[in-house]
Amino acid sequence: LSVADAVITAKSNLTFTLLGNAAIPSIVETSGKIRTLPSGKSWTIRWSGTRDLEGINSLLSLKVGKSTTKYKYGQIQVKLVKSALLGYRIEVTNSVRLHDEYLWGIGEMPSSWPLAALQAQVIASRTYALNKAGKIKSACDCDLYAATADQSFVGYSKEAEARYGAIWKSVVTSTSIDDSHGVAILYHDLPIAAYFFSSSGGQTESAIDAWGSYVPYAIGVADPWSLQINLNARYVSWIRPVSQEVVAGAFSLDDVMRLEISNRHQSGTVASITATSSKGKKSVLTGEAFRSKAKLPSTWFDFEIPQISEATPAPTDTATSNL
Repeated sequence: LSVADAVITAKSNLTFTLLGNAAIPSIVETSGKIRTLPSGKSWTIRWSGTRDLEGINSLLSLKVGKSTTKYKYGQIQVKLVKSALLGYRIEVTNSVRLHDEYLWGIGEMPSSWPLAALQAQVIASRTYALNKAGKIKSACDCDLYAATADQSFVGYSKEAEARYGAIWKSVVTSTSIDDSHGVAILYHDLPIAAYFFSSSGGQTESAIDAWGSYVPYAIGVADPWSLQINLNARYVSWIRPVSQEVVAGAFSLDDVMRLEISNRHQSGTVASITATSSKGKKSVLTGEAFRSKAKLPSTWFDFEIPQISEATPAPTDTATSNL
């Protein structure tokens, strides 16, 4: 392992400590000896067995809080960044080759699923990444976040899965044409924004309903597989209790005595929902805004409100989805 021209032996620990507008790296060697490196604002970490540093194959384990992720490919950039809201913080970026090293670490789908599903996931993930490549986000100095803001990237743990890790790697290879080309979805010769999700309410959403702008390749289509309980047992139907406090807070009302779904999109999702307070004040939210505030799985829902009187406690609304 090397960083800032310093060589770090195997099983040693490298720690970055944020101190004001600088970060201080220190090395804890296996002997217990601590070496402090000069403070700074950015570092590049390389480990042996990669394209960036020759030597025996090795892994780098990165621990942030209680979470540890293992990396086998590429290199790590540690950079001090500043935002108006959070101030200074440390951002860690893994730079890998998109064609294979990145895709080997995508954790969006269980590797035990059918091969056709895995191939579809690889193609969607490759296309999504190609669409984002080169558009550097200043907040992280990266093309892609490693979580649901973009795609789940779990590093080496994906291919290290017993039995199924090798299957996932082979599927990535099966969608590659050669060492530098792979199957992707294009529109006018450019990779599309290949958004994907686990299931729908039987009909996918058009982009104009989801985001308010027309996208020619993102048109709602039938999705009968999401209605099959053997394929989608968790979300064919679901029930979520939502407290009066949460509902009132979502609409910025003192209380809510009536809820009404004002409009639905063509797919059946809630487009807008209106709440009325005990004083007759009304407030309207989009279906997506209410879903987010109420922490519902999707905007494919209806609801039931218990009948109440002045003597009964504040009710709990129940959002239901019966597809």
